[in-house]
Amino acid sequence: MTGTATVPPLLQREMGCTMEEFVRWIPGATRNAPVVSCGEGSTATHTVSVASGSVQISVQAAPSRRIGAIVLPVLLVTFRFIDLDAIQRAEFLAHFDNYTRRGGG
Repeated sequence: MTGTATVPPLLQREMGCTMEEFVRWIPGATRNAPVVSCGEGSTATHTVSVASGSVQISVQAAPSRRIGAIVLPVLLVTFRFIDLDAIQRAEFLAHFDNYTRRGGG
């Protein structure tokens, strides 16, 4: 599991997926928690009800990465944990990461 000290109330990262993939993953990645989504095009915000608080996930499309002939999509993702303690943040992020992790080979 992700260490509790490593999940701050505000976390930014890049994810290698499209906006469409991200939206499809939300139900499973959030354990089917209630979600309110808004936005269109290259930006969106998803507010997830979790325990006694919420997680606001802001997503913005970024320029794709190119490795030779391979083009990889990139999303800038910001997690804002509201009224969740360090353990709740770590548990949410551990499940989210496990669900959205892509396997290779």
